[in-house]
Amino acid sequence: MALLEVEDLSVWFHTRNGMVRAVEQVSFAVDAGETLAIVGESGSGKSVCCYSLLGLVPMPPGRVESGSARFAGRDLLRLAPRQLRAVRGSEIATIFQDPMTCLNPFLTLGDQLMEPLRQHRKVGRKAARARALELLEEVGIADAERRFDAYPHEFSGGMRQRVMIAMALIAEPKLLIADEPTTALDVTIQAQILRLIAELQARRNLGVIFVSHDLAVVADIADRILVMQDGRVVERGAPATLFRDPQHPYTRKLLAASRRGHKAAPPPPQREPVIEVEGLRTWFSAPGGRMVKAVDDVSLTLYRNEILGVVGESGSGKSTLGRSILQLVKPTAGSVRLRGTELTTLDERALRPLRRHLQMIFQDPYASLNPRMSVFDALAEPLRYHRLASRRDVTAQVLALMDDVGLPRSAIRKYPHEFSGGQRQRIAIGRALATRPEVVIADEPVSALDVTIQAQILELILALVARHDLSLIFISHDLSVVRYLCDRVLVLHRGKAVESGTTEALWAAPQAAYTRELLAAAPRLD
Repeated sequence: MALLEVEDLSVWFHTRNGMVRAVEQVSFAVDAGETLAIVGESGSGKSVCCYSLLGLVPMPPGRVESGSARFAGRDLLRLAPRQLRAVRGSEIATIFQDPMTCLNPFLTLGDQLMEPLRQHRKVGRKAARARALELLEEVGIADAERRFDAYPHEFSGGMRQRVMIAMALIAEPKLLIADEPTTALDVTIQAQILRLIAELQARRNLGVIFVSHDLAVVADIADRILVMQDGRVVERGAPATLFRDPQHPYTRKLLAASRRGHKAAPPPPQREPVIEVEGLRTWFSAPGGRMVKAVDDVSLTLYRNEILGVVGESGSGKSTLGRSILQLVKPTAGSVRLRGTELTTLDERALRPLRRHLQMIFQDPYASLNPRMSVFDALAEPLRYHRLASRRDVTAQVLALMDDVGLPRSAIRKYPHEFSGGQRQRIAIGRALATRPEVVIADEPVSALDVTIQAQILELILALVARHDLSLIFISHDLSVVRYLCDRVLVLHRGKAVESGTTEALWAAPQAAYTRELLAAAPRLD
C-alpha cells in the first residue's frame, strides 16, 4: 500500500480576473523509501500541489476544489486545522526553497531545531538539545555544540539548508517534501545536499517528493518523475524512459533547455583589451582584528566583444571581484583599467562619467528594480541621468530598448510586480544597456529562473553582445550555463584565481584539482 495516494486533486485561486485553476485533477502515489520528482516551470502548479496537502495554501484566495489525499488511513484534505497541525512537521515534513526566509532571524538555530521535537513529541529541553546536536552532526554541521546557539545570518546558504533538513527530520516523519531545496546553491553544495537527502532517505526509509524545475538535478535521485504544465500532469514515468523517449512536447522542451552543450561560435579573433585587472586585492576587516581576503591577487583581461565566465562556490570572491572592477567596492590594492584609464585612483566625482560605460545586471531583478517605478521610468532613468536622451526622444529610446530585450511595447507603463521573473530580468538587462556601455558585469542573472526561461535569457544575452559589440563578465555557479555562453573562464577559489583558459580547453583538460571537483559535481542529464 502506498504511503501517500493523491487522486484528482484540483486547487483554484480567486483573482481579479475570476477563478484560476492552479492544479487540475492531479493524481500520484508515493511509497516508503521512494523518491517522486515533480518537475515543471514556475506556475506549473507543482508547489501548490504539495502545499495544498498540508493546508499551506492561503484560503482565500486559494481553495481545494476537489480530490483526496490518503495518508496513514486519513484524507489530509478532510482534516480539521488542528489535526493537520499535528501531521505537519511530525509525519510529513517540508524543506523549503529559501532557508533564509523560512528561518526566524531572531531565534538561534538550536531553538528552532528543537521546536518540532518539543511541539510534536513533548520532549524535554535537555533531551531535545541532545537529539538536535546529534542530528546536526548527521547532516554534516561541523562543531555542532559550538554552532548550536548561532543565528541564521551566521551560516552560509548551504549550511542553512542543512539546518532546514535537520529541522524537517528531527521528529522522524514518514514523508519528506523537498521544494527546490538546491536551486540557489553552488554545484558542489548542491551535490552534497542531494547526497545527504538520499543517505537519510535510505537510512530512515523515507518517502520523498522532490519538487524542481531542473531535470538534470532529478535525473540521478528520482525513482519516478511527474511532469506538470499549467496545473496538469502531462507525462509521468521512470527517468530512464522519460529522458530517452519523452512523449509530450512540453517534456521535450524542458529536456532541450537542460541540454545546453557548448558555445556554437569560436572565441572572437580580435584581441583588443577593454578591461585590464592586475594584482587586485579586496580585503575586509572582521571581528578579532583578522582580515577576510575576499579577492586576493587576481589578474584578468577582458577583450572586446568577449564573454568571460567567472566561476566558483559562494565565498570564492566572484561577486566581490565584479563589484571591485566597477568600483562599487573600493579595492585594497591592485589596478583596474578601462581602455587604459586607471579606475582605482579616481574619486566618485571623477568616476561618475565613466559609469555609463560600466554597467551591472544583478541576480534578483525584483530586488534591484524599484517597485514604485514603471518600466518606462526604470529604463528612462539612466538615459536622463547621463543626458543621453532629451524629453522629446526619451520615449522612442525606451521603446527601442524594450524591442531590444523582447518586451511588448504595451507593457511600458506596468510595474515590476506585474511581470514574470524572466520578464523582470529582461527589464534589468534593458536598464543595463540603456547607457550603451562597453562592459557589462552579469552577477548570477539566470540562477533563479526556470530552465526554459534561462534558455531565452541566454539567447538574448548572446544576441545583444553581438548586436551592441559588448564585452561581458558573466558570474555564475552553473557550469552548464557558463559552457554554453562563455568564450573563456576564470575559476576562483577562496579569493584566488586557480585556473583560466578557453572554455572548451578547460572542460576537456582541467588542470586544478578544484576545477575538476566543480566539473565532477555538476548535474548531467546524460
